[in-house]
Amino acid sequence: MTRPQPKISVFPKCFFDQLCSGELDVIEWIHTASQLGAEGIEHYDGFFRSLRREDVEPVRRAMRKTGQETSMLCFSPDFTHPDPEERERQGERQKAAIDACVTLGTRYCRTLSGQNFPGMTRREGVERTVGGILTALEYAQERGVILCMENHYKDGNWTYPEFAQPEEIYLEIIDRIDSPCFGVQYDPSNAVVGGYDPVAFLEKVKHRVVTMHASDRYLALGATLDDLRQADGTIGYSDQLLHGVTGQGLNDYDAIFSILSEVGFSGWISVEDGVNGLDEIRDSVAFLKEMRARYYR
Repeated sequence: MTRPQPKISVFPKCFFDQLCSGELDVIEWIHTASQLGAEGIEHYDGFFRSLRREDVEPVRRAMRKTGQETSMLCFSPDFTHPDPEERERQGERQKAAIDACVTLGTRYCRTLSGQNFPGMTRREGVERTVGGILTALEYAQERGVILCMENHYKDGNWTYPEFAQPEEIYLEIIDRIDSPCFGVQYDPSNAVVGGYDPVAFLEKVKHRVVTMHASDRYLALGATLDDLRQADGTIGYSDQLLHGVTGQGLNDYDAIFSILSEVGFSGWISVEDGVNGLDEIRDSVAFLKEMRARYYR
């Protein structure tokens, strides 16, 4: 019997702004991605004109035409917002994202906590996040979609960093949510940016990982992580922390794949990069396929 293996997809960090603004059409990106060697594409809700079925359906057709699958819909709810009416709206946005997943044919939808608003206590942030996710989970379960909470740093459209960016807050939140339709979206580079160890973190959540981002970070010449550490312990999006080919930077992918293989992880691994060009995505995909072959024999 063939052992279940993870699949490889790509996420266009290099084209993020152009796709969100409409300067680059998502259908054009889908055709480009089909030449990068991956098996699927991860989408972001901002790439669509709307999440209504009529605006999502053309993407589904393009994916099918190019022989690719949608690995996950990357979505950023702001469940920690101080306004209760806005939190309710964010819940409706999350439900619309779940519906889009059904149209796209993927089981996975990324979720987050929300922004770390000034003056918000840890207890308030945790309660708002857990409440928002639990409400959305009822909807997700009815539609066969899994919400994947990412260890995240900051959505590009937010003013403030992620509330659940600290490892201990993230772990507190996921420990309060027990559902077969909820899991961990693991991002080792976000752990680096957040100032904690990505491998040690993976050990803590390994049985709950359902999807993963795979990118890498490099230190600029002469820089050290200690040099970049901020007062709150994070590294942040420093210009001294550079993007590059997966497997050639700070992340220990041998350790990561060893752990994932040990627990039988067989979800999607999505290359989130290409900042320096599409060749880096292509090389990252090739690297991940090599690691898959090595650890999933």
